[in-house]
Amino acid sequence: MVQLLQSTSCIFKLLGLCLLFCLVKVPAVEGRIRHYKWEVKYEYKSPDCFKKLVITINGGTPGPTILAQQGDTVVVELKNSLLTENVAIHWHGIRQIGSPWSDGTEGVTQCPILPGDTFKYQFVVDRPGSYLYHAHYGMQREAGLYGAIRVAVPEGETEPFFYDYDRSIILTDWYHRSTYEHAVGLSSNPFVWVGEPQSLLIQGRGRFNCSSLATPSLEAGACNASSPDCSPYAVTVIPGKTYRLRIASLTALSALSFQIEGHNMTVVEADGHYVEPFVVKNLFIYSGETYSVIIKADQDPSRNYWMTTNIVSRNPITNTTTTPPGLAFLNYYPNHPRRSPQTVPPAGPAWNDVKSRLNQSLAIKAHRDFIHTPPQTPDRVIVFLNTQNKINGYVRWSVNNVSFTLPHTPYLIALKENLTDAFDQTPPPEGYDFVNYNIYIKPNNTNATTSDGIYRLQFNTTVDVILQNANTMNVNNSETHPWHLHGHDFWVLGHGEGKFDINNHTKYNLVNPIMKNTVPVHTYGWTALRFRADNPGVWAFHCHIESHFYMGMGVVFAEGIDRIGNLPSSIMGCGETKGVTFRP
Repeated sequence: MVQLLQSTSCIFKLLGLCLLFCLVKVPAVEGRIRHYKWEVKYEYKSPDCFKKLVITINGGTPGPTILAQQGDTVVVELKNSLLTENVAIHWHGIRQIGSPWSDGTEGVTQCPILPGDTFKYQFVVDRPGSYLYHAHYGMQREAGLYGAIRVAVPEGETEPFFYDYDRSIILTDWYHRSTYEHAVGLSSNPFVWVGEPQSLLIQGRGRFNCSSLATPSLEAGACNASSPDCSPYAVTVIPGKTYRLRIASLTALSALSFQIEGHNMTVVEADGHYVEPFVVKNLFIYSGETYSVIIKADQDPSRNYWMTTNIVSRNPITNTTTTPPGLAFLNYYPNHPRRSPQTVPPAGPAWNDVKSRLNQSLAIKAHRDFIHTPPQTPDRVIVFLNTQNKINGYVRWSVNNVSFTLPHTPYLIALKENLTDAFDQTPPPEGYDFVNYNIYIKPNNTNATTSDGIYRLQFNTTVDVILQNANTMNVNNSETHPWHLHGHDFWVLGHGEGKFDINNHTKYNLVNPIMKNTVPVHTYGWTALRFRADNPGVWAFHCHIESHFYMGMGVVFAEGIDRIGNLPSSIMGCGETKGVTFRP
C-alpha cells in the first residue's frame, strides 16, 4: 500500500512538471547565426564600360546578398582594405533593436573603421522582407559599396502572395568622377555641382556610349564596349512560372521609373511590409526604397524582353550631359541570356510627370490582413522645411534653415557617457514661419546656420514629422527628396501638394497606412509621417540623396539612452573617445 501511494505521488509530480513545461512558452526553433567575412577594397571595374576605381566587397559590386530568416543573427566581419580611407556600413531597414551600435552610421552610432582594421557587425533580423546595406561614410555609396538583404518568413509561415522563384534587382546611377571630386566640388566656393549621372545601372551593369566621351581617355581601352563587366544584366525566367522581383534603389541622385516590356507588375511589398496589391506598368522608386513585385512569365517565350529604368523628377538631358536609360533583359528560357530583343525599349514616363508619381505614393496602403493601426494622435509634432541655402558663401541644404553637420564624437557614445562638449546641446527648431514663408519662390534664407544639435525624444511617445518641400535657390525649381529613418519604421499618413496646413489633418490616413523606412516628399508638396520613439538609441533621419545629406540635409533623433547597456569598445577611438577607457 505504501509503495502504491509513493508511485501515485510520483506520477502526479511528473504530470505537474509536464503541465508546467507546457505552460512555459518555448520557441520551437531558435534563429540561426549567419556568418559573413567581407573585405572592402578599391578595384578597377567597368560597370558601364568605362573603367574607374570602384569599392568592392570580396571583389564584387553589388556585394554579396545576405540571405537570412526572421529571427536569425547576422554577423559580418568587415575588413577595411581601402588603404587610405575609412569606412562604415549601414544595414538599411534593419531596426537594430538591442544593437544600436551596429547601425553603421559613422558619426552617429560608431567611429569609422580605419584602414587595415576589422570590425564586427552583429544584429538580429527581426522581420521578413527586402532590405539593403550600403556605405555610410562620406559619399562612398556612390562608389559601389552596396548590396541586398533578403529575409525569409519562418518555417511553416506563408506570405499573402504566391511565387515560384525569388530575384533581387538593385537600381543605381553611376558617375565617372570619383567621390572625392564630387565632395570637393560640393564643398567649394564657387560651388561645383555633381551634375547628372553618366549611366544608370541595373544590378551593377549599364552601358555608356564610349564614342560620346568629350575628352578621350589617355589610357587605351579605358572605355571598352565589349567589357564583360558591362554586358546587360539578365533575369532568366521559365515560361509559365511566377516570379517575385525585389526591386531596390540606391541611387546617389536620381529618382527612377522601372518597367518591363510587355509585363504588368503587381506591387505586394514595400520596405518589408505587405501592400494591398495593385498593378502598375511602371514602378516609381526613390533612393533607399525597396519593393517586391509579382510578374508572370506569360508572354511569347520565343524571345527576350527589355527591362528598363529611366530618370524622373529631374531632366536627364542638360547642356552638357544626357543620361541614357538603363537596359537589362528578361530572358525567357531557353533563349540565350545575351540575345537582345529586336523591339525598341519602353521609354518610361515623362520625367516631369509629377501627378503620376504622387498617385503611386497615395496608392500604397497596408495589406488588409497585415494592418498595424497607428496611434490616433501624436504626443509631439515636428515640421521640417526642406530648403537650399547659402552660408558664408557656400551652398548648403538645410532643415528649418539649419544645415546639419556630423560631430567628431559619435552621438551614441557622447550621450551614453555624458560628453556634453561633444556636440551642440541646443536643439534645432521644430518648425518654420508657416504663415509668411512662400514655398514657391526662390528663398532669401540669410539667417541660415550650421549645427550638430539633435532632437531628444521622450521614450515610447508618438512623434509626427511633416516634411515640407519648397523652391530651391533656382527659380521655379523644387526637387524630390527621399527621406530615410534609421532604427524605425513609420506610418505614412499622407502626401499632398502645396503647403501643409498645420491645423488641418483631415487628409491623414489613420485606417490602413503603409509602414516604411524611406519615403519621398514630392516637388512643392508635403509628406506626413508618424512613429513611436520606442527603440533606445540615436538614429539619423536624412535625405537619401548622397550630395544632399553631405551638404547638410538631415537630423538626428535620440531616445531611451538610459535603457542602453554598456557600449562595445570597438565603436570608439575617435573624437573625445581617443585613448579613453570607459566603464566595461
